[in-house]
Amino acid sequence: MSDADIFVYTQPRGPPLSGTKVLLNSNYGSPAEYAQAIDELRIAFPAEDVSTDPVVLDVHGQLAGYSNSFPHSVVVVPRSTGDVVRIVNISRKYRVPIVAYGGATSLEGQIYGTDAKGICVDMSAMSKILEIHEADADLVCQPGAKWTDINVMLKEKGIPLFFPLDPGIGASIGGMISTGCSGTNAVRYGTAKGEWFLNATVVLPSGEVIKTRRRSRKCSAGFDTLHLFIGAEGTLGIVTEVTIRLAPLLPTRVAVVQFPSVEHATRASTEALNYGVNLQCIELLDALFMKALNTYNKNGSRTWPEKDSLFIKIQGATPVFIEESARILRAVAEKHGGTNFEFAATDAQAEELWLARKNALHAGFVMFPGAKAIGTDICVPVSRLPDLVAASKKDFDAAGLPVPIIGHVGDGLSLPTFRKQAAPTDFCTGNLHAIIYHYNDEEEKIAQGLVAKLVKHALDLDGTCTGEHGVGLGKKKYLVEELGESTVELMKYIKQCIDPLNLFNPGKVRRYDKTPFE
Repeated sequence: MSDADIFVYTQPRGPPLSGTKVLLNSNYGSPAEYAQAIDELRIAFPAEDVSTDPVVLDVHGQLAGYSNSFPHSVVVVPRSTGDVVRIVNISRKYRVPIVAYGGATSLEGQIYGTDAKGICVDMSAMSKILEIHEADADLVCQPGAKWTDINVMLKEKGIPLFFPLDPGIGASIGGMISTGCSGTNAVRYGTAKGEWFLNATVVLPSGEVIKTRRRSRKCSAGFDTLHLFIGAEGTLGIVTEVTIRLAPLLPTRVAVVQFPSVEHATRASTEALNYGVNLQCIELLDALFMKALNTYNKNGSRTWPEKDSLFIKIQGATPVFIEESARILRAVAEKHGGTNFEFAATDAQAEELWLARKNALHAGFVMFPGAKAIGTDICVPVSRLPDLVAASKKDFDAAGLPVPIIGHVGDGLSLPTFRKQAAPTDFCTGNLHAIIYHYNDEEEKIAQGLVAKLVKHALDLDGTCTGEHGVGLGKKKYLVEELGESTVELMKYIKQCIDPLNLFNPGKVRRYDKTPFE
């Protein structure tokens, strides 16, 4: 069987949010075989766990907050590893593609169906926390568990630990593994590609079940197979159980400060990191996003200054350490033009401040009602972030589209190092998120062009086309330029070895020269 037989694609129209569909494969099953597969799924599972309802299919082919939908043929809800094995075996028997579905918070089309459609495996019912090992600071859970629910549960049980990776609210542990996520806490705690996931149970395309390692923190036994699946976006296997590492809860203070420009804010964050201020989070919201927050919360008790702002969390083991970090941070901010430096006086105020940051994306849709959006992210060494912001802002202004930006402006080491000082900027990255709002096809083309320009700026500054959203459909055409031909060929080879029929999340992550993408 040749590559041409396995990988045959249709012509996409651009990033996934613009209407991309991918993959027609002559080796996939016929319509009759698809029907047989669905019939067999209905026999194997309760009626409520198998759906071909168009509404259900539409929801499962859609990203939260966006209007485009690329549905599958059938949605199945497993409740155990054995259930996933049964689904995979039916998928292979009838040559029907299969896509795992988590919290649907990804932004690069990872959960979209293809032209070949197929089986959507909704992991939401596999959301149990199976074991808690407080003395070891870890727990075992199913992939449908959400990080927010895990942290609420730990708090309710009085366990002074938490899971620090914090991507979009609603993200599931399985999806977080699949996309190699990060979040606002990356300054201190790193990303999914650190050691926050200790092991995983995975169902392979062959139907075989593997466990990547045991639960101990350290392991040098052979290849690091766990990390083969982190960031693979469900193209190599479906995770059905995970051991996650937990961190101690430490005293935290939350602050906000405004700046005359994004460049001033990013330079302040860089200097604060070099001073060793013990930052847990340092988040940039530009003036347009601050205006959106006021629109979103127009009946609320607070009106924000509509200026480029930093939202900051300082963390430390003792009040003295926090106060010293706060003093340095205030001085650095003022040096770079920071004003209205405000610390939350109470826990309730701290929660209010940080909730504003977390509501930023929702606020944008309120400010631009009826608009569609392309959400994208790029990442550069933090010392180059001011250059990236300056170049990007020029592009946004020239395009004439509203493009509010959020930045993780001090993402740290991809390691859970509970350090007393933040890492120097040589080990940090500036992760910029842009939401490009548009109302018609012509503006959509402009928005697609802006994504390409953002990626070019990032790569020119020795960065990456995707800091934490993953590759999916929207970023795969940039992989050869970023990683090199040989690296992408290695990814292709691994995929073909593990999934020779190209059944698992086909068309995502990888790009092949034999396929007419442009």
